[in-house]
Amino acid sequence: MSVKKISVSGLGYIGLPTATMFAHHGAKVIGLDVNQHAIDTINQGKIHIVEPGLEEIVKSVVESGHLKASLVAEPADAFLIAVPTPFKGEDHTPDLSYIEAAVRTISPVLEKGNVVILESTSPVGATEQMVEWLFAHRPDLKFATHANDTEVDVFIAYCPERVLPGQVIRELVENDRTIGGITPESAKKAAEVYRIFVKGELVITNARTAEMTKLTENAFRDVNIAFANELSLIGDRLDINVWELIALANRHPRVNILSPGAGVGGHCIAVDPWFIVNKTPDLARMVATAREVNDYKPKWVVEKIEQEVAKLGDLGRKPKVALLGLAFKPDIDDLRESPAVEIAVDMGKKEGIELLLVEPNIEKLPKKIKNGTLISQEYALNKADLLIICVSHSSFKSIKKDHRFISFVN
Repeated sequence: MSVKKISVSGLGYIGLPTATMFAHHGAKVIGLDVNQHAIDTINQGKIHIVEPGLEEIVKSVVESGHLKASLVAEPADAFLIAVPTPFKGEDHTPDLSYIEAAVRTISPVLEKGNVVILESTSPVGATEQMVEWLFAHRPDLKFATHANDTEVDVFIAYCPERVLPGQVIRELVENDRTIGGITPESAKKAAEVYRIFVKGELVITNARTAEMTKLTENAFRDVNIAFANELSLIGDRLDINVWELIALANRHPRVNILSPGAGVGGHCIAVDPWFIVNKTPDLARMVATAREVNDYKPKWVVEKIEQEVAKLGDLGRKPKVALLGLAFKPDIDDLRESPAVEIAVDMGKKEGIELLLVEPNIEKLPKKIKNGTLISQEYALNKADLLIICVSHSSFKSIKKDHRFISFVN
């Protein structure tokens, strides 16, 4: 199979870097998105997200004609779908409507021999559901529903990313990829697509196992973070410095406890374990408990901040409380599922304080944060009565700390 043109649906934190790397390695790429601002920005050779090293490559591949962003699908050899998979509501039911919309967009231009790859982090069975949607839109094409199907017009596979924000360009190329096909031949066809730029090993399996692999990886990390966060709660209750405690425990040659924080954020670790719980609620007890521990941590942080505010006494005005950092991890602009944002939302509801917010990687606050003001780091240092560090941005590490500072990260 010769893969010369690739379509990528979803030009966000994963889709745009992926489309860019395909284009950078010689493929013609059409990037699809529903956000006109994102499309216009990319077609100007710029980016609408923060990712080190990405903008220079985007500029190059746009100028060379290898990458174009659009609202409208075009025929291609391979189609990748990298759209969000949020929850429908408070019960953490997965919302696959974005995947369904992407399928609806590309279906009219599908041809025999095409490969369709789902990259979106999804619950087990999502790839099979995608096949049903594809068949509903294109009954004239043959799609495999079982591993032993041989008469296939369009090859379907699932291949999740496993990259670290801030290191996406390098990790997209170097990391191993798990590729799960509806049929073995589908997995092989998908592997040919990724071999355009991936230097890591391409490991072949079936679609359900690939889906569960991604969820397992992030559930593993979530459980380990929950242990660290739970230690921080216990340490606070027992008047033990959790940072010293973990450092001492980690001197054991077979112990490697992670660092606690204000919670767990990002679209993966804070979301994926719930997909496991949703499918098998009677079995995924440890996974569910870890989620509950990590989801509780921002609420605990708010309680601690309120206690510190009370210690300020009567200032004759509302105390100024500055939260430093809103992204879900250091030195990025990604606010998805960020515990710091949740803390800011809750603190914004407190009438007895003036809430100041410092996030050097964004230009405006998300709408869900009420009664908070986005300010500079310098203003916060000069004016705040309390400074709460929620994220370890590089710019915060050089600050000379005084009695006003409380940090929930190491």
